[in-house]
Amino acid sequence: MIDAVATDSSSTPSNEKPRRARRTRMTGAERRQQLLEIGRTLFAEKGFEGTSVEEIAAKAGVSKPVVYEHFGGKEGLYAVVVDREMRRLLDMVTSSLTAGHPRELCEQATFALLDYIEEYTDGFRILVRDSPIPQSTGSFASLISDIATQVQDILGREFKNRGFDPKLAPLYAQALVGMVALTGQWWLDVRRPKKAEVAAHLVNLAWHGLDGLNQKPRLIGHRKS
Repeated sequence: MIDAVATDSSSTPSNEKPRRARRTRMTGAERRQQLLEIGRTLFAEKGFEGTSVEEIAAKAGVSKPVVYEHFGGKEGLYAVVVDREMRRLLDMVTSSLTAGHPRELCEQATFALLDYIEEYTDGFRILVRDSPIPQSTGSFASLISDIATQVQDILGREFKNRGFDPKLAPLYAQALVGMVALTGQWWLDVRRPKKAEVAAHLVNLAWHGLDGLNQKPRLIGHRKS
């Protein structure tokens, strides 16, 4: 927002009129950041279609041309917001993987995703919506695939150590990360149980599910293809 610098009226002589407060103009970078924050909030609350350039400009206290000047329109602003959120989530997951034991690595990845959902709720709400425009960093599904790639390496080593086919690690990585992401969407609304408990149950299902895997699972129903 534009900040007003207040004047000290007590120091103004009685025979002089108080000076008007000077307004400090935002720099281009400050204005851009302000528009990004406002856009992020509105897109999370109303979605892309429900948000207008007029509303963004009004919230920022500027005219519509200012929004076009910085982002070329609503689509440009939305694209920057989404790209930033995708990078933030991927960075949080990647940087969390510091442990040596595979189970703790699974815990760290699970916590990283739940931490993002809790700390950047608006960003997550935007990401899980279907984007109406192409993104330079891809879709939320492609982001989940990027995160699964990190988990895939962990599973590949475990599969090899246990005599399983490591070529199946990508399939299991997608399943595990997708499970956490979908559970995170549900938890975003209910917020119960507590985050640590959610993480514990997710890792419990994932880890003990992997622990009891059959090397060559078979279907028990009559459908085989």
